[in-house]
Amino acid sequence: MDLIKKYFPDLTARQLEQFAALDDLYRHWNAQINVISRQDIDSLYEKHVLHSLGIAKVIQFVPGTEILDVGTGGGFPGIPLAILFPLVDFHLVDSIGKKIKVVTEISSALGLTNVKAEQARVEHLESTYDFVVSRAVTRLQPFLGWVRYKILKTGNNKLRNGVLYLKGGDVSEELAEVKEKHRIYELSTYFDEPFFETKKVIYLPK
Repeated sequence: MDLIKKYFPDLTARQLEQFAALDDLYRHWNAQINVISRQDIDSLYEKHVLHSLGIAKVIQFVPGTEILDVGTGGGFPGIPLAILFPLVDFHLVDSIGKKIKVVTEISSALGLTNVKAEQARVEHLESTYDFVVSRAVTRLQPFLGWVRYKILKTGNNKLRNGVLYLKGGDVSEELAEVKEKHRIYELSTYFDEPFFETKKVIYLPK
């Protein structure tokens, strides 16, 4: 929690309460349905929560923004972002039902009314969104093929609507396959911890 307070000092009492609750909730659910690796559960706030919130260092979503989180797994990056942006709507999807059960239970326990969780493949969704977020579910080129037509052309945020993709390591080979314009935000610019040295947000505008 100290990490979250360090980089997001203006959280409300309610947000602090929700972020603090994540540790017990994920330990409880992870013991039943494994959504976070056993060695990572002790690093939940650094490797999962703060990593997810890296997107919030790139963009401050305006109220009413509609966001799709693809391959959310245990709820990352969607749940931390939904806590941070209570007036933004998040649709979290994953093809694995037991992971969506965890997301649903944790969202409910936190009182997140701005989260909808659904077992679905993104290709089958009919809705459109301002932004698609995800945390390295696959290579970028096939991912863009899944989500290209799910993004609205116009929006109200400072960044144009598009994809915000959390990725680590050397992405030059993957980006060489991508014909779309893109911008890379190095998370080491915002966070001091060694974990973030190779982590980045790749932004691909619509």
